[in-house]
Amino acid sequence: MFFQKKKDTEVDITSLNEILEIGKRLMHIIYIVTIVVLILLATSILREWKVFVLLRELLVVISPLFIGILIAWLFEPFVTWLQRKKIPRVIGCIIAYLLLIASLFTVFYAFVPLFIDQIGEFIKTIPDIFTDLKNFANSFFDFFGRNGIDAKIVEHNVYEWLETFATGLTTSLPNMILNIGKSIFNGGLSAVLGLMIGFYMLYDFNKINDVILKSIPNSWQKNYSELGMRINTSLRNYVQGILLIMFLVFITQSIGLTIAGIKAPLIFALFCALTDIIPYFGPYIGAVPAIIVGFTVSPLTGILCIVSILVVQLLENNFYQPLIMGHAMKLHPVTIMASLLIFQHFFGIIGMVVATPVVASIKVIFMFINEKVNIFEKIVKENN
Repeated sequence: MFFQKKKDTEVDITSLNEILEIGKRLMHIIYIVTIVVLILLATSILREWKVFVLLRELLVVISPLFIGILIAWLFEPFVTWLQRKKIPRVIGCIIAYLLLIASLFTVFYAFVPLFIDQIGEFIKTIPDIFTDLKNFANSFFDFFGRNGIDAKIVEHNVYEWLETFATGLTTSLPNMILNIGKSIFNGGLSAVLGLMIGFYMLYDFNKINDVILKSIPNSWQKNYSELGMRINTSLRNYVQGILLIMFLVFITQSIGLTIAGIKAPLIFALFCALTDIIPYFGPYIGAVPAIIVGFTVSPLTGILCIVSILVVQLLENNFYQPLIMGHAMKLHPVTIMASLLIFQHFFGIIGMVVATPVVASIKVIFMFINEKVNIFEKIVKENN
């Protein structure tokens, strides 16, 4: 009788552990769904109120201020570290800016002339690329025709699209180049103003933070500082890491595409690096143009482009991401992909770029609130 009772007790404990484990999983699912629903609800409300249109226009106007804030935010830990080494803050700001300007000058000196040459070379090859695409389409549809598959409607639509695109590109190319030139000039002007604003903000970073802190009620100041530190650490690690990964992807992809024999490899490598900022989907978006142009050169070039892109992705997934990023965001892949789909629906490509850091910040806030609530509950229990 005693042994039977003991056995029943063990069975009950095992069942209870299983129930608790299922409960934990359900709570995790509910947590993810709650974040997604809140993001969806907030974006729907803001879109209905046309807040995003106003924000977009406002961001264009104050883009130099945004650039300045970003520069000050990124370099603040470095300047603070120099300050701890007994270096005056103004000298630390100057050192940080000298390093930034030297890095930018090196990049421009090394790559801009190559970019200009390759852009000119690529523009000259555009007619040949469209001819090769048309020949490839002819071979492709002839193959279907020989096997008894009627694809005339699709063939007509593809040819019509190619001709429309080629004609439109030819007629709009001068205006496109002019618009790109204007964008570069305006962007350069905004960048210069942003650098100037960033220097002053970097010098007075602590003062600005103190002003914000004093405007918050005293009872909230400790929690504000702690939460701000957590969000800053998470986002700063992400931004710094992703910039370094993009640079490494650009370098390795340039080497790979150059070996593959594609025209203007630096342009396609840059596109791959820029789209790599979008998790999961970005590498595939960046790979498509390089692969298409590669196959217009020759089947071997196209295959080598695919190999190059796969090798770079293997390097990124197995070396760059683990070594540089680690677990900076600590987000489940399902959460990232859901946020990418939602943000893309409402904000397009820009939404996909900011989705991961925004969701990571929301997660930090939720975890902070949950932690404080649990601490409050413990204090209440101890007092009772």
